[in-house]
Amino acid sequence: MKISKTSVDELNLVIQIAIEKQDYEPSVNETLKEYRKKANLPGFRKGMVPTGLIKKMYGKAAVADEVNKLLSRELTKYITDQNLNILGEPLPSLSQPSIVDFDNATEFQFAFDLGLSPEITVAFDKIKKLPFYQIIVDDLLIDNQIEGYTNRFGENIAAEVVGKKETTIGDFVQVDGDGNSIEGGISSLNVQMSVQLIKDKSIQKIFVGAKIGDVLKFNPKTALQNDHEVAHLLKVKDDEIDTVSGDFNFTINTINTFIPAKLDESLFKKIYGEESEVKTVPELREKIRYELESNLIYSSNYRFSIDAKEAFVKLVSMKLPEDFLKRWLVETNESVTAEQIEEEFDHFKKDLEWTLIKSKLGKDNEIRIDESDITSMAREMAKMQFQQYGMSNVPDEYLDNYANSILQNKEQRQKMAEKKVEDKVLELIKDKVALTNKKITQKEFDDLFEK
Repeated sequence: MKISKTSVDELNLVIQIAIEKQDYEPSVNETLKEYRKKANLPGFRKGMVPTGLIKKMYGKAAVADEVNKLLSRELTKYITDQNLNILGEPLPSLSQPSIVDFDNATEFQFAFDLGLSPEITVAFDKIKKLPFYQIIVDDLLIDNQIEGYTNRFGENIAAEVVGKKETTIGDFVQVDGDGNSIEGGISSLNVQMSVQLIKDKSIQKIFVGAKIGDVLKFNPKTALQNDHEVAHLLKVKDDEIDTVSGDFNFTINTINTFIPAKLDESLFKKIYGEESEVKTVPELREKIRYELESNLIYSSNYRFSIDAKEAFVKLVSMKLPEDFLKRWLVETNESVTAEQIEEEFDHFKKDLEWTLIKSKLGKDNEIRIDESDITSMAREMAKMQFQQYGMSNVPDEYLDNYANSILQNKEQRQKMAEKKVEDKVLELIKDKVALTNKKITQKEFDDLFEK
């Protein structure tokens, strides 16, 4: 076997691999021997089929299979041994087509195009300052969190009259212009209709003051002004909603009014568990303040990663094998076209440049992660997911079990490892670059993403 490379330019090269008969013949012979042992053909005892017949039946396929295995193995080994820092994956060469004829030849010539990662230098002293935004935990944020808790643990109770905040349950029946039921028309029973979700003010008014048993006539499309919500309400498919028109009668069967939970010790125990030390509203507000400050640091760090990316990508000048990368993206993504890749390439390019910068910073500063880093991140992820469901006091045993289940997913595990490396790179940047700390409100922070 002969392997060589030809440089096209500093970012592109071609690898040529010549495979001869002696490279694959021993393995092919062993494969055919195994075929012969298992072959069960009419007229022959099992394992006694002539070698020549086995070779005639399976020889070409065995050669092709072995050559492809050998090719993949040796190409990967060569890239590793030569310390080639490639982008994407090797592609069949356009300039030097492979010569492969499994029907007639015993020697084969392969050629692959490779795109190389550029050599870059990242200098911290070129960046003067980076902003770091700290979200102020004000009374509004705390009030919103408390409202979320009181709503989560509130309850619906029966009511007699519909008000602006009530929810009704009733039956829809399609009617004609005279208000009579249409035979074979749409009917949707026992569906929920919230007054607050009604967009049309005139239809809201006919609900307010209504009682159980009342029949309200209106057009659901006018009421909700959202075809998907109407389709769900009338229990029809989304692609059928265009054919639905006109008024419906809605018979009210049930009226519910929502009562938020009271701010008392029983609510505090529901939020934080029976052993909660929160006994008063001021203590609850202080507890929430601490939790929000702890959680909002994730938002601050996320924004910092965006600002750091923009600054470093702008600072670090690099060339990329763009033609190769565009071709690689098209050939490895069946669902996209060359035109789509061309349109979205600038975004892809910026992400790739940031990835190369992070890799360079990690290598230059010997950033490493170990098993404890990944385990810790999985546990933190589990904790945050429980918190999203209002479970703030989850026992360690449950956190550990859930974290372990996350770690069983190889793809998820790889993403966590990459995220942990990025986190350490960002901490390095914080240490090396002067930060301008800015305290802003949640709204001001949200507005940053609109610019």
